[in-house]
Amino acid sequence: MTTHSIPTGFDTLAARVHGPVFRPGQDGYDAECAGFQTGLRHRPDVVVGATGAADVRAAVEFAATNELPIAVQATGHGVAEAACGGMLISTRRMAGVRIDPATRTAWIDAGTRWAEVIDAAAPHGLAPLSGSSPDVGAVGYTLGGGLGLLSRRFGYAADHVRTIDVVTTDGVLHRVTAESDPELFWALRGGHGNLGVVTAMEVDLMPVDRIYGGRLMFDTELVDEALRVYLEWTATVPDELTSSVSLMRYPDFDGVPEPFRGRYFVQVRVAHLGEPAEGERLVAPLRDVGPRLLDTLGELPFTASASICADPAEPHAYRGDSLLLRDLDLDALRSVIAIGGPDAPIMCVVQLNHLGGALARPPAVPNAVSHRDARFLLRVLSPVEPSEPSEVDIAAGLHGRVLDALEPWSAGAGSVNFRFAATGPADRARPLHDAATRRGLVAAKAAHDPGNLLRVNNNIPPEGSAGRG
Repeated sequence: MTTHSIPTGFDTLAARVHGPVFRPGQDGYDAECAGFQTGLRHRPDVVVGATGAADVRAAVEFAATNELPIAVQATGHGVAEAACGGMLISTRRMAGVRIDPATRTAWIDAGTRWAEVIDAAAPHGLAPLSGSSPDVGAVGYTLGGGLGLLSRRFGYAADHVRTIDVVTTDGVLHRVTAESDPELFWALRGGHGNLGVVTAMEVDLMPVDRIYGGRLMFDTELVDEALRVYLEWTATVPDELTSSVSLMRYPDFDGVPEPFRGRYFVQVRVAHLGEPAEGERLVAPLRDVGPRLLDTLGELPFTASASICADPAEPHAYRGDSLLLRDLDLDALRSVIAIGGPDAPIMCVVQLNHLGGALARPPAVPNAVSHRDARFLLRVLSPVEPSEPSEVDIAAGLHGRVLDALEPWSAGAGSVNFRFAATGPADRARPLHDAATRRGLVAAKAAHDPGNLLRVNNNIPPEGSAGRG
């Protein structure tokens, strides 16, 4: 049981902040702490519902004075660790986007979801480098790298950031660019939330209004053949085509369509930048695998791009991790299915993202996104019930075994954006950045957060401190 204390100067903080400020037990505290990930609940000593950069500055100054660790949350999709005490800065009220069609850029406030950016950019024939879900916060996603539906053509979202507004732990608001502070600008893009509290950023938009995409679903007996064809197919496709594979057993309960209930499927998800006829030609080898239970491939506006992966929209509890892979063969995927497939003790969703293309090329302005030589990213996720500790333990063991089976192919730990409260030795053994990048991030951390206040995350501690990342 956590015992909360009232930090010094709480009333002064509440008077300075325009948004709400809560302590444990007050009405609104639980709602302010809640996020999409319901399996980890922040329980800070104080939570600030920031409405702008001035509120963030006041909150950070208060935290620094009281030596409180700081957690930051917009939507709460990618929570890596729950705050137990300390301060939570909730940025959900800082939602806003401004489009400049002349420069093809968007100015995005800290709490903005991708759906808002997509909708604002669409009338201008533009699209952001958003991910599979429109409900995810755009800023946190980008700070973690940002692997999206157009990535093989344009690279990581972090490669297309022009300006970042950030409050460092001394309470100062900085406008950071490649020219004004190249070291901090480098570290923020890929270092996630370790260097400061980002209040807004300017990002590039792409001249995209329509794409060819959708899903192909194959039943259990075609899983092996679909994976064999997919691995061969990825070696042939152009950079304009980004794809992923999802393997999962649908749960056997009410609400799941009867044809899918309790059965194991493979889905191939495709996003192609090009003419529909070319898209049809490119996906023909996938369709030749055999009968499809679902085939949604076709031309669609980018505003409908969420339908390609159809990520869950309702908050829920989950654990997950990921691993970058130099390459992969069918036997390795068979090993993954033997561990996390239809006979797994709990539901296990395995996703394989095809990388390469622009993702493998250095960006025009270097950043801290590591392991660009990887060919695939494998992600593993399980819904868990937080009131059942055994499920959490089972998920940790299961995910560890899946990733251990792929260790011979490893190109480095997976993405910071896909480490969903990962636990266990396998997680701790896999650093998120290569050695050179990590050294640069540790140096940046020492310069901008020497006390490691920003540690309720996939932490990169300053030199000489304990921690993992």
